[in-house]
Amino acid sequence: MLAPAQLPTPLVNCPDEALARVGVELRLKRDDLAHPLVPGNKWRKLTPNLEAAAERGETRLLTFGGAYSTHLRATAVAAGALGLESVGLVRGEELARAPRNWSLRAAEAAGMELVFLPRAEYREAAGRCGTDPVVAAGLQRRFGPCLVLPEGGSNALAARGAAAVAAELTDLGERDVVCCPVGTGGTLAGIAAGLPPGARALGVAVLRGGAGYLEDEVTRLHREAYGREFADWRIDHDHHGGGYGRVPAALEEFAAGFERRHGVALERRYVAKLLSALYGLAAAGAFPPGTRLTAVVTGLPDPVEGP
Repeated sequence: MLAPAQLPTPLVNCPDEALARVGVELRLKRDDLAHPLVPGNKWRKLTPNLEAAAERGETRLLTFGGAYSTHLRATAVAAGALGLESVGLVRGEELARAPRNWSLRAAEAAGMELVFLPRAEYREAAGRCGTDPVVAAGLQRRFGPCLVLPEGGSNALAARGAAAVAAELTDLGERDVVCCPVGTGGTLAGIAAGLPPGARALGVAVLRGGAGYLEDEVTRLHREAYGREFADWRIDHDHHGGGYGRVPAALEEFAAGFERRHGVALERRYVAKLLSALYGLAAAGAFPPGTRLTAVVTGLPDPVEGP
């Protein structure tokens, strides 16, 4: 059985001189501490989908991810703990012939069957599985009866699960901005939907070229999950660090400095980009004095592997 998550996750004040100079406060919503194997936003997004799978009598989950996908690892662990089979469709057929990295090894060790797809085929299947019944039916024919979860696990159920982040922040008001990294949009959609009047949500895109597409995805999730749209959120597209998975030297320097000052280990591809963006935006005057930023720490740092 899977151990329960430790909820609500801690909320930690994070005073910083650079932010104080421009009148901005920062605190961290430590969702990375929710669960050691299904951390942060993965727990929140997967739980309602796993409940739906149990209600429907599903025995297999199928989902999508890249070479270092936290979503694949988390799905493999959660499915295995519940006695479900899992299939992970991985972006890049060349990875099938390469030695497994630590992330893919962990997914396989948890019982997930990995299937490596050419990138064009992956984009077609991952991009349309949640909206095109023909694509979903094709996956069912190829891999057998299964519950298909989209890339990142971001569907209407996941958005409703992520809304619990905002519900745990009981003191939000007009000066508050709740911030999270954005890969597929599910976490931001849930947070924005769960905010009280006056509070706002800010997402920081971690992939390049997502402007417009990510906004459409969040809007679609709002319509599917809540039957309406919300106007209390926006996405910043200027702090992706060069693209998904890229960690340039300046970002690494920022993350290392943050870790030294605050004693919080940062995951680089999502969380470090979020915090770097917040510091950059604050320095540029994007937040009025008195703003309180709540940064949602969505995941754990990568493990340090030996030689």
